[in-house]
Amino acid sequence: MSALDWLNGEAFSAFGQHVIWSDAIGNTIGLAALALGWRRSIWTWPVQFLSGVILVAAYASAHLSGGIGKQLLVIGVAVWGWRQWHRGKQQAQDGSIAVRFAGWRERTVLLAGTALGTLAVGALFTAVPQLSWNPWPDAYIFVGTLAAMVAQARGLVEFWVAWLLVDIVGVPLAFSSGLPFSGLVYVIYFALVLWGMRDWWLRSRESVKPALEGAAA
Repeated sequence: MSALDWLNGEAFSAFGQHVIWSDAIGNTIGLAALALGWRRSIWTWPVQFLSGVILVAAYASAHLSGGIGKQLLVIGVAVWGWRQWHRGKQQAQDGSIAVRFAGWRERTVLLAGTALGTLAVGALFTAVPQLSWNPWPDAYIFVGTLAAMVAQARGLVEFWVAWLLVDIVGVPLAFSSGLPFSGLVYVIYFALVLWGMRDWWLRSRESVKPALEGAAA
């Protein structure tokens, strides 16, 4: 048995749902990556990379091209995010990554890019049906994940909002696609995202205070 066959083999069954190893392992690692992102640890990126590699197998077994594309994006952006954070351009005083809210121009670019990207990818999936059996939700998750990770790499608090919006579609899609563990993990993601968003929001305010005090002096 090859490693790929094992990853796509059944791990366990619960409530009539069959959970495969790649779905269980990849999403568990993904939870760890999200927790590391919340802690603003640079190790969030290699852990996201590993999660993406494993989840490619899970989405391939469910024939979800959008999900596969999403994980390939995770892999690519994880490399870029590691480089961004490793350069230390946004280091806080305690050695972690400083975070901030996006400016209105950045928000406009993110929103416009996400909307246009979703339309383009959705049109592609619709025109080529073999790429996805559920083109528009797949496209939304595909592009939304890219937007979220780009915002994370730039240390923007809006990264958490983007993940919330992805989860709203990702949870029901995962359950309906035969990936119940992914759906359950998305629910846990939702709770962690709310917690992480609060933490980054508070830290973004702390980073502004020294600048204002310095300006006043």
